[in-house]
Amino acid sequence: MSINGTLIAQMIVFLILVWFTMKFVWPPIIAALDERAKKIADGLSAADKAKAELTQANQKVEQQLSAARDDAAKRLADAERLAQQLVEEAKSRASEEGAKIIAAAKAEAEQEAVKAREALREQVAGLAVKGAEQILRREVNAGVHAELLTRLKTEL
Repeated sequence: MSINGTLIAQMIVFLILVWFTMKFVWPPIIAALDERAKKIADGLSAADKAKAELTQANQKVEQQLSAARDDAAKRLADAERLAQQLVEEAKSRASEEGAKIIAAAKAEAEQEAVKAREALREQVAGLAVKGAEQILRREVNAGVHAELLTRLKTEL
């Protein structure tokens, strides 16, 4: 094998190509790769940070939901208690009104009974006067016997 001039020329051209590539082509490629690696690392860091923030946000949402459920349960219990209280108040008012109505009805019945007794007394007095008239066969003077009739009413 002989070393000839073309091989030396190819080696010189290859060395120039290596030098040119190392000087002008390789640094931008390395810079682009470094920049891309940095962007990927920043992206991963941001993703981890976002994941942590998402976890915190989920915890905060769960706490707020729990607080909202507790508040809703309290309000529901308060509403039920208020409804029960209103029902009890309505029952007591209805009971009081019923007692008043019964008392009024008893008083009215008592008044009617008194009126009926008075009417009965007057009828009895009238019948007594008629009976006395028939027995005596003469007419009784109502003005003279009014006092007698009044005493008879009170005795009956």
